[in-house]
Amino acid sequence: MLTFLLIILILAALFLILVILGQNPKGGGVSATFGGSASSVIGARQTADFLEKATWYVAIGIFVVVILTNVFIPDSATQQGRESMMSEQIEDMASPIPQGAAEQQQTTNEIPEE
Repeated sequence: MLTFLLIILILAALFLILVILGQNPKGGGVSATFGGSASSVIGARQTADFLEKATWYVAIGIFVVVILTNVFIPDSATQQGRESMMSEQIEDMASPIPQGAAEQQQTTNEIPEE
């Protein structure tokens, strides 16, 4: 089920990219720079409404799929990840100070004699 949701998520993200790129920019954007007013000649007015609604629906769908994916992640995988992170932190805290760092710390703490 998790694999299915991840595939749906990837396809929805790609579709969202295509829908966003297909929209007519409100501020002129790149198409106005290059003199492209073909969208007013070729496209219809309701195409913009459809693409805007599709953007919202796909974005909401991606949000829902992400939440569902979080529900279907096995607890053992998340627990195992937490345990490995904690063991790494404990090992880092328990490791002795390297020899070079200890010598450098001693030389910086000494007060020079006059």
